[in-house]
Amino acid sequence: MRPVEAARLVFMGTPDFAVPALKKLLQAGEQVLAVLTQPDRRKGRGRAPAFSPVKETARHYNLPVLQPQTLRDPEVRKTLSALGPDVFIVVAYGSLLPQAVLDIPSWGAINIHASLLPRFRGAAPIQWAVISGEAETGVTTMRLDAGLDTGDILLQRSTPIGPQDTSQTLHDRLGVLGADLLVETLQALRRGTLKPVRQDPEQATYAPPLKKEQGRLDWSLTAWELDCRVRGLTPWPRAFTFLRGKRLIVHRARPVAVSAPGEPGTITALDDSAIRVLTGRGSLDLLEVQMEGHRRLSSREFLKGLPLAPGERLG
Repeated sequence: MRPVEAARLVFMGTPDFAVPALKKLLQAGEQVLAVLTQPDRRKGRGRAPAFSPVKETARHYNLPVLQPQTLRDPEVRKTLSALGPDVFIVVAYGSLLPQAVLDIPSWGAINIHASLLPRFRGAAPIQWAVISGEAETGVTTMRLDAGLDTGDILLQRSTPIGPQDTSQTLHDRLGVLGADLLVETLQALRRGTLKPVRQDPEQATYAPPLKKEQGRLDWSLTAWELDCRVRGLTPWPRAFTFLRGKRLIVHRARPVAVSAPGEPGTITALDDSAIRVLTGRGSLDLLEVQMEGHRRLSSREFLKGLPLAPGERLG
């Protein structure tokens, strides 16, 4: 159903997370004047230019696509101003908007952030919520300002983080939840019922970008903490350890309240379903693993090709 007055908007986004929001806006009848996304990146052996997921979606719906190298270019600002937008919608665009750009739309700029702000400001809020062992997370629509996720909160929706959730499953769920919340936010904005709430800086936490080396497992942590890391680092950069001098990626694990004598990182038991490893408290059952250069396997399949014995050390 079309809103009473469709918003004239420019959508800014790049990765998969932003696609549900763009589709939902179109389904709701909002007027998408143009789509901004990051420049094409070269990928693969042939180094061919690859479109972002948002560009692919925009092309499917025959929407104009802009891919500026920088938003600080005065010509880019002129182009955006000429469109006469009511609002900018920003969903994981990939760079901060300078104040001169934020000042263009009459309603300002609205962002979807994948956390319950002010917690987990920054680039990797989904991953850090899982790594930190949070019981819940959610999405926030907010007015953008020149800071890093510091603008006024408009609406929020929460979702629990289950014991089997990974960053990937949470990413997919929050993408849909955020799209629905965005449409609700625009409708409330038109009705004049939104009540922006200033963020409390005393409650702010940060979710910096992840680096590949942060995937290395520290076996002195508790089994629960290690399980959170395995799930939070899925699908990237992946949790890993070392076995016989080679990198061993841990795709799936399970914490168990079982201890045994020995140093953290010691393999204490092997069965058809798991490789049990001693941690700082409890044990971690490795359920799916992958030796560097080989394919992902269940622990049962892995042990058929590489027999291990209790007492061997990981890390």
